[in-house]
Amino acid sequence: MGRGWVHGHRMEAGAKKGKLFTKIAKEITVAVKIGGVNPDGNPRLRVALKEAQKNSMPKDTVDRAIKRGSGPSDEAALEEITYEGYAPHGVAVLIETLTDNRNRTVQDLRSIFTHSGGNLGESGSVLWIFDRIASVIAKPLKAMDPEEAAIMAGANEVEDLGEEGEFRFIADPNDLDKVQKLLAEMNWEVVKGEIAFKSKTPANLNAEQEKDLEEFIDKLHDNEDVKKFHLSV
Repeated sequence: MGRGWVHGHRMEAGAKKGKLFTKIAKEITVAVKIGGVNPDGNPRLRVALKEAQKNSMPKDTVDRAIKRGSGPSDEAALEEITYEGYAPHGVAVLIETLTDNRNRTVQDLRSIFTHSGGNLGESGSVLWIFDRIASVIAKPLKAMDPEEAAIMAGANEVEDLGEEGEFRFIADPNDLDKVQKLLAEMNWEVVKGEIAFKSKTPANLNAEQEKDLEEFIDKLHDNEDVKKFHLSV
């Protein structure tokens, strides 16, 4: 999750697979269970609801997810589990999942890695390759230099995602809310803000290797338990 081509492919693939609403609904449910139904006091729910709105998720689907999170349910509890491994061509990957069956999830992921020429690793096997960051994707509503905006918002760096005029601002994890707030005050539309992971030493791939990685990404998106993932590219 670094270069523009990866981000663009990720968003497009997620929409195509038809699993996006299920993933967002899971995230809404867990966010409500952890932080309550009021998005003003629940940043995680606020992000999930914004994602639902961005992807035109039906209101009744959102409401059902909120209801599942706010009351007793006969459904199995959702667990948050992070898996680590190496994708094709030695690209490190962290995979965040929301699952009601960890045995199914790990078996599915192991199959994806194996058939893609990678391998699922042990906990901690690739985490050291990444820095934990605040990631804010935004686009300017009026002309403004992104580098200047990054400095004024307190971000450490900014990168052009190359799609729809969007830029990604990277900051200290503790500054997530501050960067979003200051960007909004400078007439930037905040598309998404989250805690993410950024590779310390991004891998360089050629066109053929990128194609292999894109196929691996597609398979991850096709798994309903995969919430999001971070790649060392």
